Amino acid sequence: MKFAGLDEAALADLAARVAAVLAPGDVVVLSGEVGAGKTTFVRAAARTLGVGERVTSPTYQFARGYEAEVRGRPLTVNHLDLYRLEGIEAPDVLEIDDYLGEDAVTFIEWAEPALGVLKRPTVVELDHETPGTRRVTVTGPVAGRLC
Repeated sequence: MKFAGLDEAALADLAARVAAVLAPGDVVVLSGEVGAGKTTFVRAAARTLGVGERVTSPTYQFARGYEAEVRGRPLTVNHLDLYRLEGIEAPDVLEIDDYLGEDAVTFIEWAEPALGVLKRPTVVELDHETPGTRRVTVTGPVAGRLC
């Protein structure tokens, strides 16, 4: 699915729509250059999933986890940023797996090092269209649920 001309508010609305159809166990990979809106997207999606605390980029911490509740069911919302990793080695896979549980929804920015270990992620590609708007493409399992 493709979306164009999204200002920050429209990007947040799209993130909320995506979050509304996420299920425990889903993984959402976000790609795009610096400043494209990846963290903005995660922040809006996490809010829709019931995260009450401030969501910030985990660039220097690798990962952040948040507790939420969706439809009366507890849910962990994970936000990973793999920008500082060059590749995923066997021991690292075990650590990534800790964030991919059936009781969690996981968002991963700069996921290229982990793509080989992710099973059927939804991919959200964000591109600068103009300085104030973004073009977004959503592919994978969630795209089918958005229809």
